[in-house]
Amino acid sequence: MSIFNRFQTFATNGTVDAASLHNLIDATTIRQGLITSSANTTSVGTNYELLIADMTNANANPNAVTVYDLFQDALTAGTYTNANISEALSYGTATGTRLVSTNATITTGTITTGVIPTLTSSTATFGTTTSTAATITSGTITNLASTTGTIATLNSTTGTIATLNSTTGTIATLNSTTGTIGNFTTTLTGDVTISTGSATVGTRVAVVDTAQEYTRCHNFNATALTITSGTVSWNLAENQVATLEVTTNSTMNTPTNPQAGATYVLIVTQGTSGNNTLSYSTAYKFSGGDVPVLSTGSAQVDVLSFISDGTVLYGVASQNFS
Repeated sequence: MSIFNRFQTFATNGTVDAASLHNLIDATTIRQGLITSSANTTSVGTNYELLIADMTNANANPNAVTVYDLFQDALTAGTYTNANISEALSYGTATGTRLVSTNATITTGTITTGVIPTLTSSTATFGTTTSTAATITSGTITNLASTTGTIATLNSTTGTIATLNSTTGTIATLNSTTGTIGNFTTTLTGDVTISTGSATVGTRVAVVDTAQEYTRCHNFNATALTITSGTVSWNLAENQVATLEVTTNSTMNTPTNPQAGATYVLIVTQGTSGNNTLSYSTAYKFSGGDVPVLSTGSAQVDVLSFISDGTVLYGVASQNFS
């Protein structure tokens, strides 16, 4: 309903001129009944217009504004400290801290600051900002840290993971095809298995099926053999170099765990009393069938070198080092 200007007066039986009539309705006030009595619109288009009053100018007439311009200007220029977005966010750029509801989908845009420091992707679909069920299908993860959580499957196809840290968490499956993992640190409790393809390693790692040049010393630790009841046992799996001090007449038993093509060295030292002998089982063979006789002097050293065919140790002796 409307209320006319009650301050406009007319004389009884007087003449109403145009100016007085205009003044009568010039200050007409529109009340809410005029709006509530109208039919509701079930949908609003972007080109629909509303009347907006400029509150900084009380005497100004209301202006028309489209629905699109109303929300475009208000959302761009305004600041909303407690905005909850429950539906899909499909457009725009968020530059502040934004809390996105569970199962939200961002199809276009960039989140530059917030719980996720940097996420630039054309197709990023994730659960919450705490990333309890995150799936990142494209883009770059500059730092991914897992402390006590579990990463069931981590796939990197064409992207780059600069740093991946897992301390007490578990990474069940880690796949990197054409991407690059810059730094990978973990405490390995199981095995590393490469089912197909090959592994390329740096110069500090020895590769069993690749010819390499060693720039530092690589050696076998010498295992000290002992005499028990006049016999000596040698487990070749323990070491390829062994030492033996002969303090009594002794016999070398058949060695265990020989490997075909492997070389073995036995360094024999004569005891302080000297004149101790050393005989050998049939698993030891020497050139010409001549079994070497130990040097007899106290503390004299003989070096026996062997190569194995997997069963027999074929040896030569270098003697009388003193």
